[in-house]
Amino acid sequence: MIMTCPEPVEGPPTTALPALSSRVRAVRSSVIRDLLALTERPGVISFAGGLPAPELFDLEGAHASFDAVLAGRGAGEGSAGGRSALQYSPTEGNRTLREQVAARYSARGLPTEAADILITTGSQQGLSLLSTVLVDPGDVVLVESPSYLAALQSFALAGARLVAVPSGDDGIDLDALAGLAARLQPKVLYTVPTFQNPTGRTLDAENRRGVGAAAGRYGFRVLEDDPYAELRYSGDAALPIAALAAPGQVVSTGSFSKILAPGLRLGWVRADPRLRAGLVVAKQAADLHTSTVDQAAAAHYLSSDRLVPALDRSRDAYRLRRDALLSGLPAALPPGSHWTSPDGGMFVWATLPPGWDTTALLTTALAHDVAFVPGAPFFPADPDPATMRLSFTTYGPDAIAEGLRRLSAAVGAAG
Repeated sequence: MIMTCPEPVEGPPTTALPALSSRVRAVRSSVIRDLLALTERPGVISFAGGLPAPELFDLEGAHASFDAVLAGRGAGEGSAGGRSALQYSPTEGNRTLREQVAARYSARGLPTEAADILITTGSQQGLSLLSTVLVDPGDVVLVESPSYLAALQSFALAGARLVAVPSGDDGIDLDALAGLAARLQPKVLYTVPTFQNPTGRTLDAENRRGVGAAAGRYGFRVLEDDPYAELRYSGDAALPIAALAAPGQVVSTGSFSKILAPGLRLGWVRADPRLRAGLVVAKQAADLHTSTVDQAAAAHYLSSDRLVPALDRSRDAYRLRRDALLSGLPAALPPGSHWTSPDGGMFVWATLPPGWDTTALLTTALAHDVAFVPGAPFFPADPDPATMRLSFTTYGPDAIAEGLRRLSAAVGAAG
């Protein structure tokens, strides 16, 4: 039998497809994620991405933990047979991993139970879930200025009205915070209190206590995003804001990305029961649960006592890299520039003299095979074009010195 193709059926003229949602259209793409594509070309030394040093990943330990979990020798869920590590699991997360996260908070002076913890697919998902649960379109969210770019995206996608709170080397301006809170009745204040992204700044104990007191007085929640607290190279540790405020006033997020491995995509939210119930519903709608096998492997890894020496190695290496960047900046940046000197974390924030535009400078820098992140996108309003963020964790001191030589050449060419 001979088959023939049917004649095409003429239909109505093709029309344009519906537009994307107004929420998506209103949110800018991440300049950092876009930059990474440009800086991956061979030969570029990039101070742009906040990337941990891959040579410091405990590959042997990760291999051992995944092997143990898949062989049925894991910690918590997944230990009763390797196949269970490949099964669906509870939305709240691996019980043993939640206990371990809670114990780490308690050791930092913030008593915490496993029931207080929700495991998320990276702390970024925690921010997304909190934006969904806490923010209705038009609600005011107060943010530091400058602030973490991906948090600004999450709040904007939820329809929040972002309002900058003046912030500086001394922390958040508490008088300005009180004035804004009294006038605008915000739902949330978002802060990265320890080694902030992008500035590297840390809020001192008095400032943290003042933030918690303002939240209690004016009835807003503090979202304490704290992924860098364990990357301290000098100075004394500060208590979390949640330890200095009334119960339930502060919700905290954290991550294993900076202290273990970002590829695991494991983070968490510490929240009060009423808020946590809403977060569970939002997470069920987002992804049901975070990877079962990754959670079990992380729980096994923490039980193996390998994290402490691995963290010590990272801190020792990052301290040297921070110092290499700070010592080279005077020769690399224009006279009159100034920058932060963080006690930990991953970032230094530099401000060039008035008249400089780091977005324009980046084009020249890329031509010299070096990159950084212009500071303007980190501001919710009124950006300072003379600012830039420099990450010091990815490369060793020699590569940092070479990158700064290239940056100096770019500054000379642009000036």
